[in-house]
Amino acid sequence: MSEQSIRILLVDDHTLFRSGIKALLARQAGFDVVGEAADGAEGVKLAKQLDPDVVLLDLNMPGISGVEALTLMLQDQPKRAVVMLTVSEEADDLTAALKAGARGYLLKNIDADFLTQAVARAAAGESVMSDSMTAKLMAQFRHGAAAPVEPAEQELDRLTPREREILGFLAQGKSNKEIARSLDLAESTVKIHVQNILKKLSLSSRVQAAVFAVENGVGRSA
Repeated sequence: MSEQSIRILLVDDHTLFRSGIKALLARQAGFDVVGEAADGAEGVKLAKQLDPDVVLLDLNMPGISGVEALTLMLQDQPKRAVVMLTVSEEADDLTAALKAGARGYLLKNIDADFLTQAVARAAAGESVMSDSMTAKLMAQFRHGAAAPVEPAEQELDRLTPREREILGFLAQGKSNKEIARSLDLAESTVKIHVQNILKKLSLSSRVQAAVFAVENGVGRSA
């Protein structure tokens, strides 16, 4: 493998599924599966030992759950790219994973091209999500399913009006390009605003920012 290959750890209790993903990635240039784990505890151990670029982590496994494993994986390396790869389409599972720090949330029914592109994007620092799960997050936003218990007004007060506006777009799953088009801004300007939002709110990804916005009603229609 090239030194530029993306190093991947697979954590899933289904041996055949791991074998299939490993074979799929092996056919693509630039990917190297450096380890496999059959449960969350083993996955946490290997993540620390191998320090992969991306962890593909199942949600429901024997022993500790995927979200628990995710939390432990991020304790020693908070910026580690952990992407949930699961069959669960439950909005609660999505929200729990993103709040815990997942870089993304992918369903196991995605096609091969989507998976390889998502792994590459996650390794590059981007957040990734299956389209249907983005829609669920947007539905929570529109219908107030995740209404705040205690709105984080102090955190929100750190944002400028423009940053708050952009945070609302993030809650709708909009890309930087789409936000730039809507606000008549340069895409590079939107990118800077997003970086500032993450820094001010002490968040690690735009999907975490989207969850924060949903929970605190940012941009929700009256």
